[in-house]
Amino acid sequence: MRPKPSRFLCAAVAVFLAAVSLEAQAPGGAAAQDEIVTAPVEVDGNVLFRVRGVTSFPAALRAGLIRDRIVAIAADPSVPVDTITMVEGDGMTQIVAAGQTIMAVLDVDASIEQVQRQALATAHLQRIRQAVANHRLERSPEALRRAALNALAATIAFILAIALLQWFWRRLDRLLVARLQARIQTVEIKSFELMRAERIWSAVRGAFLAIRTILYLAAGLFYLGWVLSKFPWTRGASRSMVDFALGPLKIIGNGILANIPSLVFLVVLFVTVRLLLRIIYLFFDSAARGAVKLSGFEREWAAPTYKLVRAAVIAFALVVGYPYIPGSQSDAFKGVSLFIGIVFSLGSSSAISNIIAGYMMTYRRAFRVGDRIQIGSSIGEVIETRLQVTHLRSLKNEEIIIPNSSILGAEVRNYSSLANTHGLILHTDVGIGYETPWRQVEAMLIAAAERTPGLELDPRPFVLEKALGDFAVVYELNVYSRKVDSLPRIYADLHRSILDIFNEYGVQIMTPAYETDPAEPKLVARKDWYAAPAAGPPSPATGSVR
Repeated sequence: MRPKPSRFLCAAVAVFLAAVSLEAQAPGGAAAQDEIVTAPVEVDGNVLFRVRGVTSFPAALRAGLIRDRIVAIAADPSVPVDTITMVEGDGMTQIVAAGQTIMAVLDVDASIEQVQRQALATAHLQRIRQAVANHRLERSPEALRRAALNALAATIAFILAIALLQWFWRRLDRLLVARLQARIQTVEIKSFELMRAERIWSAVRGAFLAIRTILYLAAGLFYLGWVLSKFPWTRGASRSMVDFALGPLKIIGNGILANIPSLVFLVVLFVTVRLLLRIIYLFFDSAARGAVKLSGFEREWAAPTYKLVRAAVIAFALVVGYPYIPGSQSDAFKGVSLFIGIVFSLGSSSAISNIIAGYMMTYRRAFRVGDRIQIGSSIGEVIETRLQVTHLRSLKNEEIIIPNSSILGAEVRNYSSLANTHGLILHTDVGIGYETPWRQVEAMLIAAAERTPGLELDPRPFVLEKALGDFAVVYELNVYSRKVDSLPRIYADLHRSILDIFNEYGVQIMTPAYETDPAEPKLVARKDWYAAPAAGPPSPATGSVR
C-alpha cells in the first residue's frame, strides 16, 4: 500500500528538523539567504508563495506536492474553503483541509522570511484559501463562457488589426515608390562609385520590412498572451509571453553592458591596427612606385610583402584581442572555433600549398607578367600571377590556368628574361647527305638566316654539326632574335628561307632519311617555286606580288 500523505509529510518534517540541527552545529550559523534554494508554489499561473527544501527533498518536489494537494482540494466542491485551517504541532504548523495535510510550515521556513512561524503560516493559509476560491470560480460555466466570448472578440480584433496593417503597408509601399525611389541616386565620390541607387533602395525597403515584421510579431504575441490569460489552464503560459519576446533582447543587453570594458578595448585595438596597416600600406606602396628604395629589394616584391606583413599584424591582433571577445571563454565558442579550424585545415591544404608556392615564385623571380615562358607542355605569355594560380595566354590565344604548386615542382623555361641582352637563340635542324660539302651547307643555312626578317645579325648566326647519322649529317642552325612574341612566325619564315635556298643551289634535304637514293634528286625546280595556288614572286620595280 502507498503511504498516506500525512506520513510522507512527517518524514519530510523529520528531514527538515535534521537539517535545522545541522545548520545550528555548522560553523558560522545558518547559510546565507542567497545560498538557499527555493521553489514557487504556483496554481493557475499565480505564485502563492515560495518554499525551501533539502538535498533529499528538493524545493521543487516539495512545491509540486503542495500544489497538487491544493488543486485536489479545489477540485472537490464538498470541501468548503472555511474548513482549511491551521493545526499547531511540535516545532511546526500544519495547514489541513478535510483531515488531509496540505503543507507544514517549519521554523526554518519562517527564518527565510524573517517572521514568526505562526505569522508565516497564517499568510500561507490566506493565500491557499484564495487560490482554492479562485480555482473554483474560474472554472464555473459562466466564467468559461465569458472567457470564450472575450477570446472570440480578441480574435476578431486581431484579424481586423492585421488587415488594417496590411492596408497601411500597401499604401506606404506605393507612397515610397512614388516619392523616394525616383529621388534616390547613386552615391559616388568623383568617378568612384560608393553605393548604387538599387542598393540604397533595397536597404530602405529592407528597413521597412524589418519594422513591419516586428509590428506583426508584437501584435501576435500581445494577442496570444491576452487570450491565454483568460483561461486558468493557460494563464501560466500567458505570463511567459513577454519573457519569450523580450528575453533574448534582455540577455543580449545584459551581455553588452557586462562586456563594455572588453568592447572598448576591442574598439581601441581595431582602430590601432587599422592605423598601423595604413602606415604599412603607404610604405610598401612607395616602395612599389620607387619612391622608397631598399637595397636588394625588388619593386615587384612590395605587394606580396605587404600582404604577408598585413596577415602577420592581423594574426597578432587576433591573439591579443581573443580573450576580450565576449563569450570566447565559453565551451560553445571554443567548440565552434575548433570545428572551424579542423574544417579549414582539411579543406585548404591544396590552397595553402598554392599560396606558399606563389610567394616562393615571386621572391625567386622565376618570371614576370609579360614574359613568354614554358611550363611542362604549356607555352604562353604570363598575363596574371595570383597567390594560388598563374594565368598564361597560349600561342593560340588560349588562357591556361596553372596551380602554383604545380609550377613550383616543374621546370620553367623563360624565353623573355635574357632576350633583351643578346637575344634568344632560335635553332632548327636539317639532315643533308654526305655528298654535300659541310662548308656549303653552313653557308646556305647562314644565308637563309640573313634573309629571314625578325632575326639578329649581331651576334652572327652559327651552325653546329650535331650528329653524323646513318644516312645524313644533322646540321643545327642557331640564330639570335629579340622578338620573343613572334617566335612561331619567325620559325615559319626561317624554314621557308631554308627550303628556298636549298632549292636554289640544288641541294637535297635528307629529312626524313631513307635507305636508297631515288632515280632523280628530289628538288623543286625554279619554275615551280610559285606553283598554284602560291602567289608569284615580287615585281622588281614595285615589289608587289604578281
